[in-house]
Amino acid sequence: MRVLVLGGAGLMGAGTVRDLLSPLSSGITKVIAADVSAQRLAALALEDTRLETCVIDTADRGVLRDLLDECDLCINGVPTLAGHQMAIFEACYDAGRTYVDYGGLGVYTVQQKAEHSRWAKAGVTAVIGLGADPGTSNVLCRAVADRLERVERIRLYWAATKVGPESPVLVPPYSLATMLAEYANPSQQFIDGRLQTVPPQSGVETIDLPQPWGRTTFMHTQHSEPLTVPFAPGIAEKGIREFTWKMSLPAREHEAWVGLVKAGFGPDNASILQTVIDRNIAEQRSAIPEQESYEIHFAIGDGSVGGRARRVIARVIGRPDPLYAGYADAATSMSMSIGVQQILRLPLRGGVWAPEEYFDVAAYLDELRRRRFTVEIE
Repeated sequence: MRVLVLGGAGLMGAGTVRDLLSPLSSGITKVIAADVSAQRLAALALEDTRLETCVIDTADRGVLRDLLDECDLCINGVPTLAGHQMAIFEACYDAGRTYVDYGGLGVYTVQQKAEHSRWAKAGVTAVIGLGADPGTSNVLCRAVADRLERVERIRLYWAATKVGPESPVLVPPYSLATMLAEYANPSQQFIDGRLQTVPPQSGVETIDLPQPWGRTTFMHTQHSEPLTVPFAPGIAEKGIREFTWKMSLPAREHEAWVGLVKAGFGPDNASILQTVIDRNIAEQRSAIPEQESYEIHFAIGDGSVGGRARRVIARVIGRPDPLYAGYADAATSMSMSIGVQQILRLPLRGGVWAPEEYFDVAAYLDELRRRRFTVEIE
C-alpha cells in the first residue's frame, strides 16, 4: 500500500505520516510526504526506508499527477481554506486514485458529495472528513444510531482542556484560518428536519463533564458533520429530526479567539494574524509552560428501541500518554491513519463517502483503543 500525503509536514499530516510508519500500522510499503516547505519536511526526522519526501507547489498539477502515479491513495492534508481542495479532489478522480481529506468546516462537503454518482460510476473512491472531528466523531454517531431503532436526535460535542500553568502565549491548537472560521462564521445545523443557518458562537450550552473538564460551555461552530450524518443511509430513514455539533476550547483560549474576532480577524485575513502569532511564539518560546492536554468527543443519541425511549452515549477520550509524543494532535492524525489502512485493506467502494457511511464501527474503534484512547458506549 502506497500513500501520498499532501501537506505531509503540516501539523496533522506529519502526525499521520508518523502513525502510518509506526509499529501500530501494517501493510504500508511507501509513504510520500509532499509539502511546500523543505524545512518542515527535514524536521520530520523519521528514519524509515519507506518514507520519501518531496517539495511541491500544490498548484503544479503536472508534479501532482506524477506523484499520484506513484501511490494507491492520496491524503489531502493541505489546509481546507488554502483554495486547493477541489482541484486535488478532481486530480485524484482523473488519476483514478483513492482520495481522503481531513475536512472539518463543511466548506466543500456538499460540493464533494454531489459528485458521488460520477465517482461511483468511474469506480473511484473518496472518503471526506476523515480525522477526529470530523472522522471519529462521525463514527461515534453511527455507533449511536446503530443501537436505536428510531432516532429523534443526535447531539455531537468535542471539548479540549489543559492541565498545568496558564500559558502567557496564545498557541493555536490547529490551523489559524480554521480557528477564526469556527468563531467568525455562521454554521449549518440540522434542526426540525432540515439544515438551518445559525449565527456564529450561538447555541451556548453548559454540560457537567468528568474531571479535568468539569462544567464545560459549548457553542455551535461551522463543521461538516451536520451536512452528512442526518442524511446517511441507516440514519436518515430512522426519522432523525435534529443533529447538532458543538465544541469547547479552554476558557482563556476561548476568550482570546472571541476577542480577536471582535477585533475584525477572520479566515480571510488570517495571514496577518499568523505572522504576529508566529513571531510571538518564537520570541517567547521559553515562556510556554508544559501542559497536559485532554480531549473528549461524544455523541448523545435520543430515540427508541421496541417502542420505548432510549438514550445512547458514545465517547472517545484522549488523555496524556507517552505514545503521543511528537504529535500536534494525535487523535486527528491517528484517526486518519486508521481510516486509510481500513480503506486499503478491503475492496474499494466507488463513490464519495462520509466516514459514517464507509467504516466498520467496531473495527475502527478497536484501532483507537490500540492507540490508547478510551472508548465508551452506554
